[in-house]
Amino acid sequence: MNPIVQKSGLSVVGLLVAGGCALGPAVAAQAAPAPSASTSSSQTERSAERVLGIDYQAQPNFYYCGPAATRIALSAQGKALSQDEVAKLLGTTEAGTASALDTTRVLNELTGGKYRTTEIRDSLARPDQVEQLRRDVLAAVDAGRPVVANIKGTTVDTDGNPHSYEGGHYLTLVGYRDGGDSIRVADPADPALGEYWMSLPKVANWIAERGYSS
Repeated sequence: MNPIVQKSGLSVVGLLVAGGCALGPAVAAQAAPAPSASTSSSQTERSAERVLGIDYQAQPNFYYCGPAATRIALSAQGKALSQDEVAKLLGTTEAGTASALDTTRVLNELTGGKYRTTEIRDSLARPDQVEQLRRDVLAAVDAGRPVVANIKGTTVDTDGNPHSYEGGHYLTLVGYRDGGDSIRVADPADPALGEYWMSLPKVANWIAERGYSS
């Protein structure tokens, strides 16, 4: 059975499901040898912080997280669409947006086909899946493309604020710092914060059993 289209109740379930959308410098010692130019460049690149400019909008209802997150990603790429327009393209209903396959499809239709879908099939992300997410976020952000992630569950950001979406949610990954150890999240269900930082492993485990468009 295709887990992407298997249904239960009002929401699509299985891998890549959508579910409901909630509203709601240290100083070096003098004796240390001077680093080479290539080493310095690598360290500078790894510590760089890059956050894309976006037009943030909160989702207007409990099921528009997919359109809202996709619209945020599009805004960074000069595409000015309404959430209603994006929802129509995604096929969003009160049951939500079916999967990351749909966000990838619509992003590619509107931006030229650079996005692809990546699944994290396990209930917890493996180390290689965490590193794949790091590479994908860095590559996408460096190219000016926010990542749209389909997530589920509860976790805590770097400031200690909890974020809980047990029914499923979409949000947008719009930047990174410390070589991708921390990811900048634009959350359409949380206008009080709007954006926040979260550690890479926590983002990967949030995506577990679902997927992302990068």
